[in-house]
Amino acid sequence: MNRKIFFVLIFVICNILFAQEGQKSNVIPRDTSFTTNNTNAKVILEYPNAKLVSSKLPKSIKAIKNITYVNYSGRKLHLELFVPNKKNKKLLPAVILIHGGGWRSGDRSMEWPMAQHLAARGYVTVTVEYRLSVEALYPAAIYDLKTAIKWLRENSLKYGIDSSKIATYGCSAGGQLAAFLGTTGNIKKFEGSDRNSDHSTNVQAVIDIDGIVDFTTGEENGKDKNPAKPSAGKLWFGATYEGKPELWLEASPINYVSKKSPPILFINSSLPRYHAGRDAMIEKLNHYGIYSEVHTIKDTPHPFWLFHPWFDETLEYIVKFLDNIFKGK
Repeated sequence: MNRKIFFVLIFVICNILFAQEGQKSNVIPRDTSFTTNNTNAKVILEYPNAKLVSSKLPKSIKAIKNITYVNYSGRKLHLELFVPNKKNKKLLPAVILIHGGGWRSGDRSMEWPMAQHLAARGYVTVTVEYRLSVEALYPAAIYDLKTAIKWLRENSLKYGIDSSKIATYGCSAGGQLAAFLGTTGNIKKFEGSDRNSDHSTNVQAVIDIDGIVDFTTGEENGKDKNPAKPSAGKLWFGATYEGKPELWLEASPINYVSKKSPPILFINSSLPRYHAGRDAMIEKLNHYGIYSEVHTIKDTPHPFWLFHPWFDETLEYIVKFLDNIFKGK
């Protein structure tokens, strides 16, 4: 065996073992390859006029931060709520926002600007922490996020939420997760085990921003030809497509489309890689008469949702879609 490949394989194996052990220790492993600052540095090299959207809480919105929604033997996972201040007692739809980062990096604060803007438009928004692949492999993130949906329903009246109107929103890896949650509501295999087991994990709308919906396409399963550059999928599943194709297949939202699936909004960058499975999934949705929208924003980098001049256009697509589904506008 080539010596370089041997050492790379040892590194990958150790990394997987470390991720599995991360749950058992008090030290939470982190990957900082996807942060607001380093993403900004990369994007402005190609798009000098791009500007990060700032996190600024409108006066009309109340922020409730660092709420523990689940505790795994001392490992607490947190979320934030952004709640519109309103004079009446009308319950509002909710949007759960899931950050991206290749199932490995990123954090929920990256979605605070979008959460704040959506809250200002009449939605209770929730930014959620979930376990990443450096800490726990697939399907841990799925269990976490479904637990968050149950928690939200359990506490819906406390925060003025209409529990029959919940949407998942996600970007990149978060988009895949949002779509997965949308197509696998109440499927026992993916529910995990938690104290909120009596609450439904069905959601009523999905916003998928540049998140793939089929791991088995060439854009995704063909990335592991070079052992020195393991794909984000491999690092999440703990195996290549060739090694455990059943996991890559199982995690693909496209495989769960049914007559019960919710309406889906796809917003994409100009990079085809992040459209994997989208068109085929829309065909399935059409078969069941389920509403979907697609908007591809021209000349955009992958993390366009974090930047002006693309943020406002993205926001308007989302609000129009949600208003149409939840408010009949």
